[in-house]
Amino acid sequence: MPTGPLAGVKVLEIQGIGPGPFCCMMLADMGADVVRIDRAGNVREMSGPSKDVLARGRRSVAVDLKSADGIETVLKMVEQADVIVEGFRPGVMERLGLGPDVCLERNPKIVFGRMTGWGQEGPMAQAAGHDINYIALAGALEGIGRQGEKPVPPLNLVGDFGGGGMLLAFGVACALVERASSGKGQVVDAAMVDGASTLMAFFAGMKAMGGWGSGGRGTNLLDTGAHFYETYETSDGKFISLGSIEPQFYAELIDKLGLTDDKNVPAQMDRSGWPLLKARFETLFKTRTRDQWCELMEGTDICFAPVLSLDEAPEHPHIKARETYVDFAGVVQPAPSPRFSRTAAKLDRVPPHPGAQTDEVLAEFGFSSDEITKLRDAKAIA
Repeated sequence: MPTGPLAGVKVLEIQGIGPGPFCCMMLADMGADVVRIDRAGNVREMSGPSKDVLARGRRSVAVDLKSADGIETVLKMVEQADVIVEGFRPGVMERLGLGPDVCLERNPKIVFGRMTGWGQEGPMAQAAGHDINYIALAGALEGIGRQGEKPVPPLNLVGDFGGGGMLLAFGVACALVERASSGKGQVVDAAMVDGASTLMAFFAGMKAMGGWGSGGRGTNLLDTGAHFYETYETSDGKFISLGSIEPQFYAELIDKLGLTDDKNVPAQMDRSGWPLLKARFETLFKTRTRDQWCELMEGTDICFAPVLSLDEAPEHPHIKARETYVDFAGVVQPAPSPRFSRTAAKLDRVPPHPGAQTDEVLAEFGFSSDEITKLRDAKAIA
């Protein structure tokens, strides 16, 4: 049985892509019993566990959501669930007969989590989009990139995952806490454009104080404008990262680079000197390999780390010591986080193939064997 701070919480996940599954992975990691409602048409004969890391921690029930019997099956599960999560465009769940009004009528305590790009209302609510579009409109993408170059999408971390799935997981957890006192469920409207905007709060404050954006992209403290907050190539074609913002950390960096007594080194916050020092740093860091720089700087107060690949990161001594990555079901993947002192979370369910636990889960939700057989004969489940 699942363990963790959300143990005992039942979640229904209507199968989707990206941020919705990430949200449900977060909930499952924390011990929630997550049942994914997969499409009946996706059921295939499969061998071995799925390698879809975002689907870990679940069991899968395959249902035909175009069937009246299939919809009624889900609604009967809603009656016993704590949370339902969906990631369709606004109105799709309503048209299926699974909208929040219907679900809350069946179960007034259910938390109805909705994941969209643009939100449930607004001029663009029905438009298609992806992470890159949501963070562009939120003002996040414009500031990511180097001076004189075009904006660079930071993978799909800001919209789909940080501003999407994690935001929805937080919203669901908040609604569950509120329900403990009110006894009532509610709808959580999580939009990636909103979440990406929330992630920009720090920069909105910096802009208001005159400390961000006046020189354009790639000229500021945290966007590669500063020579001491940058990545640099080493002699073996690999990279290191610096974040020596505080004066004492910067002083240690300058010392390690042998520049303490160099009278031609401008003051740290003299922006006019940043391009000059960046050029000098580029030359200096190419004089040694990444491992050699690690020997000199790693573990100091310089705020230094090597830039590691997904293959390298799990093997780093610090990552290994904390078991930040784990090998689960034959796939090296991030361990659940954050960590709890009493209610530790752990991985205990491999990612399911569609419909792999249909009979098992429906029986747990009170469906008799005869009812399950009738639903299968009617092709409402698979």
